[in-house]
This record gives sequence, C-alpha cells and structure tokens, in this order.
Amino acid sequence: MKPADKITLIGAGLNGPLLAILLVQRGFAVEIYERRSDMRSVRMSAGRSINLALSTRGIHGLKQAGLWERMRSIIIPMKGRMMHSIAGELTFQPYGKNETEVINSISRAELNMALLNAAEEHGATIHFNQRCTGYNLKTGAIRLRNEETGEATTREAGVVIGCDGSASSIRAEMLKLSRFTFSQQYLDYGYKELTIPAGPKGEHLLETHALHIWPRGNHMLIALPNVDGTFACILFLPFEGTDSFAGLTTLTEVVNFFEARFPDAKSLMPNLTDNYFANPTGSMVTVKCSPWQVEGRALILGDAAHAIVPFFGQGLNSGFEDCTCLMELLDRHGADWARVFSQFENARKINTDAIADMAIENFTEMRDRVADPSFLFRKKVELALEAKYPQLFVPKYAMVTFHRIPYSVALARGTVQDRLLAELCEHIERVEDLDWSQADKLIRRELTPLEIR
Repeated sequence: MKPADKITLIGAGLNGPLLAILLVQRGFAVEIYERRSDMRSVRMSAGRSINLALSTRGIHGLKQAGLWERMRSIIIPMKGRMMHSIAGELTFQPYGKNETEVINSISRAELNMALLNAAEEHGATIHFNQRCTGYNLKTGAIRLRNEETGEATTREAGVVIGCDGSASSIRAEMLKLSRFTFSQQYLDYGYKELTIPAGPKGEHLLETHALHIWPRGNHMLIALPNVDGTFACILFLPFEGTDSFAGLTTLTEVVNFFEARFPDAKSLMPNLTDNYFANPTGSMVTVKCSPWQVEGRALILGDAAHAIVPFFGQGLNSGFEDCTCLMELLDRHGADWARVFSQFENARKINTDAIADMAIENFTEMRDRVADPSFLFRKKVELALEAKYPQLFVPKYAMVTFHRIPYSVALARGTVQDRLLAELCEHIERVEDLDWSQADKLIRRELTPLEIR
C-alpha cells in the first residue's frame, strides 16, 4: 500500500469516525488517534455534551456513509420552537412550511458511540488514550502520549487530517507557518447543562416534538428532548454582571433565580441545584483560520478549522458537510491530496465563515426576538412568501437547515430578504393584508431562482 493510501485521523469525536467510514469505503486504510478513553466502556463525565440538532446537511453525511437508517432510533424530530413566557404561556413557532421540515434532537454521546461502532465495523483502527502532542509538518511524523501510562511515541504518518476540535493539536502546529492567520472569539456568555427528568411512566413532561426556549433578554434556557423521556436543558448566562454565573454561587441564589425567571421549568427540575453545582460552566468560541492545509500532507476540518457557537444548530451539520465535500473532491481528483485539500479549503472557508457569523446572529434572535410579536408575524409572512415563491423566496433558516444551499448564499440572500420583509410588513399586522403585487415586484426584482439541494 502506498503512503497516499494510508490516512491518519486525529480525533474520534463525530467527524473523525464519519470521515474514516467514507475513506475506508474508497479503499483507504485509516487509523484514528483519540486522547480520551473509549466512551463505550468508560463512563464519561456529564456537563459538556449539549444535545445536537441534526438536520439536512448532517443527514446527507450519514446517508453517504450508509448510517442514516440505523440512527433513527436515537433521534427525536422537533417541529418548531416552543417559547415559554415567565407566566407560563406557550407560543409555538414551526420551523418549516410542513411536517417534513424538522430538526432532530440527538444525544452527542449516543451518536458518537454509534459512529465509533460503525467505523470499526468498516475496518478503521481506533487508538484510544493517545493524545497527539505534536506533528512534524516536514516529515509527517506525529508525536503521541499515552494518557494512562505517560509513554511517549512517534508514528510515521502519510496523510494526516486533524478532526480534533477547537483546541486542535494539528492546527497548533500550523500556527508555526509563516503568514498563518488565526482568530478566536469567545462569547462573554457561558453555558451549563441541566436536566428535566422523565415522568413516572418514562414520558416527556413537556411537548416532545419541540425545542423549548425560555427567552429572557440577556439570558435564556433551552431544552431538547431525549429518547428516554428526559430533556437536556442548557442555561445560557453572561459570565459576569447582572443575572450571571458570577452572581449564582449559592443554592439559595440559584433557586431564587429559577423561581423568578423560569418558574415552570423549575417545577420540573427536582435535581436543579445538584445539576447546577455538579456540572461545569462551559465557554463558547468562534475559530477562524487559514490555511487549513499544508501541501497535501495535512488538513484540518470541522471545529479544528472553523469552530462556531451552537445557536444555529450547525456545528455537527457543517462538520459532516466538510466530510462529504472532501469526498466529492476526492472522487473527482483521486488521491492528489495537494489539489484536493486546496480546493476543499477554497470551497468551504467562505461558507464556514458565513455560518459562524449567522450562528452569533441567531443567538440574539433566540435570546431576544423569539418572544417579540412583530418578529413572530414576520415569520408567518416569510412562510407565506415561500409558499407562493418556492424557488425564489426561501427563508434563511430553511436555506441553512432544510437544504444544502451554500451557507454563504444563505447569508447573502437572507440579508436581501430581511430588507424585503421589513418593507412588506411595515404597515400591516395580518398576513391577509400583504400587498401581493408589491411583493411580486420586489421579489422578482431582487432575487434570482435558487438551485434547491
């Protein structure tokens, strides 16, 4: 076997095993090195596993690997957002125009274990407890340290792909390149995982097929359903200041805060304070960098190349789309890695930059705007326009979530459509009052037909 036929992946999170399967399907020998223990045999610590929102781009990746059908047993479709007011009033906002446009709640751990099993079934070799401590950009050798014994080793590697997350060791080596551009932007917000347990018969205590949001201006709580009847809840607060993690340091402070801000959620959380003080406070970062590759020898993808905050539910989906995009180029050019890697970066970076910006923008929407009646009205108008002009006016959320339209296109068209919506909704309060002749004129003048994927 030629060196070009041997692929070394760093990281056995979500992208690593999926990419391994797709590569093995194409005849490559794949080894994965993972710093953590095998999560299938070792209980993992709680508190850093935000439930994931699996949508069209991610499903496409699973279908390419032949895995989508076996994942159906660990997902719950969510048809829309269920907003909870302080008074306990509920407002439902559908995600899409019909019952098929849903996003799927899935446990990160369950998905990861299923991918690990599938990767090994396909013939990939996974080495656990092996932290990559360095990579020689010239020789291609990777340095490893056994996390159990401390033993240091060096492995000769052909092609290396870093799937090792926002703190990527492969990217750390690329930082040493001249003119390597890197930025990381942390939100001044953190998150903490909490749980709403299942009911006495294992049932969900809130609407099952919805993403629940308690929007409260400068902070919010969300809840995603699990297949076991529980809800994975995530509290988002500023690190400092009013209503912040810094201000919630005692049991009484936490209880009083939830009673005042999320009373209906608190009533369903018997283990609130235990969860709150046992689980760590996580941080959220946006990473942008370039280049992503080194002369056909090394590549980074997923969070290693473009970590984003979770508020558009696209971290998983954009990572899986990286994998399928890379395979399309590999199928087109063969193992001409320099060409494949270069074209991959050129194709993907403009789009991953776009979803990074949209994810931050969507944080403001989820936190501040989803409870605003004028915002909700505009969403109804959006769906009406999409129904009449399905090839021309597709809501930005739909372009991102229910199609594989490039993120950069969704961002650009979304900006134009927001402007059109503002103009069309300026003097009306009902969809029935929409000036359809004006809408037709604006849409046909400003928008060109979309290639729907």
